[in-house]
Amino acid sequence: MMIKSLTSRRLNTAILRAAVGNSTTTVAPLSTAATSASFFPQQQTVNYNIDSLVSTPQRRWLSDAKPPAEKEEEKAEETPEEEAPAEEEGPSAEEKLKEELAEMKNQLLRSLAEQENIRSIARRDVEAARNFSVKSFAKSLLEVADNLDRALESVDDGEVQKNETLKLFVEGIEMTNGGLAKALKSNGVEVFCEAPGDEFDVEKHQALMEYEDPKATPGTVGVVMKKGYMLNGRVLRAAEVGVVKKK
Repeated sequence: MMIKSLTSRRLNTAILRAAVGNSTTTVAPLSTAATSASFFPQQQTVNYNIDSLVSTPQRRWLSDAKPPAEKEEEKAEETPEEEAPAEEEGPSAEEKLKEELAEMKNQLLRSLAEQENIRSIARRDVEAARNFSVKSFAKSLLEVADNLDRALESVDDGEVQKNETLKLFVEGIEMTNGGLAKALKSNGVEVFCEAPGDEFDVEKHQALMEYEDPKATPGTVGVVMKKGYMLNGRVLRAAEVGVVKKK
């Protein structure tokens, strides 16, 4: 009988633990066999305090859910603090003025450089026009100078000394040739390669023939057929020559 009574009490305690809340509950004990009537003759009212029977850890054991306060604390720890974006400060008025001033200065320098280039090109064009404007005219006079040179080369010095008329004629040709040479020189036309011995230069000489000469230096001008002329540093006409053949 004592065993049955203890079993009944344990069953009542389990029912109380399953209850929710901290209220006071009135529970009627279960009826047992007739043999237990002597111990529980009447229905009894038992006051149980749930907090005294079931502690906080035990309530957590009954349910895996966490209290709302702990959930809020965990969320606060897990959520990182959002950093406020730094405000981008725009350029100040002074910096804007400096940038505009630098840009205007750059444009001014470019404009001045462009104007200087235009003036330089114009000066070169004017100078080239002045220096080479007589090119075609001077080139047409070169044949006259060549004919005068041939006339002087064809005269025999002995005959000139004997014949006074021929002598005066030759002197006139020499004066004409000298005056023409001065006129050409005053306009920038100069003579080069008047005699053999110069080193052959493809930019100044035009080789009409090549021959062997043991007495002359190979690669030099051995015979001058036509003199060369230059106009202000440029070749107006290349000299026509014969070149000594290299061994």
